[in-house]
Amino acid sequence: MTGGLRFSWELRGSGWAACRIADGRAERTDIVSYCTDALSDLLHAVAGLYGAADSQRVSFDLEPAEVRWRLRRRGTDVEIIIYQFPDTFTSWNAPDDEGTRCWHSTQPRSTLGHVVTEAAEAVLRTHGEAGYLEKWGQHSFPSAALDNLRRLHQRDDACRHENCQVSADS
Repeated sequence: MTGGLRFSWELRGSGWAACRIADGRAERTDIVSYCTDALSDLLHAVAGLYGAADSQRVSFDLEPAEVRWRLRRRGTDVEIIIYQFPDTFTSWNAPDDEGTRCWHSTQPRSTLGHVVTEAAEAVLRTHGEAGYLEKWGQHSFPSAALDNLRRLHQRDDACRHENCQVSADS
């Protein structure tokens, strides 16, 4: 289902997560801070690609650096470009192209939706909601955002993988 795209989100220590994306040609790993609701923001951004929006952005605080993901729908594909900025506080309103382009890939939206859903499910299985809040600190596990992305992915991409099945409660 995922071709060469791989994505993971692993909580590390208190208030940090390793965010890794790879496509068979290149990979990128960032250590993301709890200063934003980063996993929730990513789930909402990917879910937004299932609606009318042609592009989404999500920013991760690396303290002090920032990485910004720009997701642009291109038909059934999504162009993923990651930009890095040296300081979150000075780059928050800077255009993307003022950052350093550090990773790029174009993938089917179905693949992106699948790997992001799987990674969030893995975090929930590993830590549970209470464990996530304890490790992440300021933000609860984004259950509603995950349920929404899972629902959209399963509906629009007809994914039959067991983690993508919509629960009876959804």
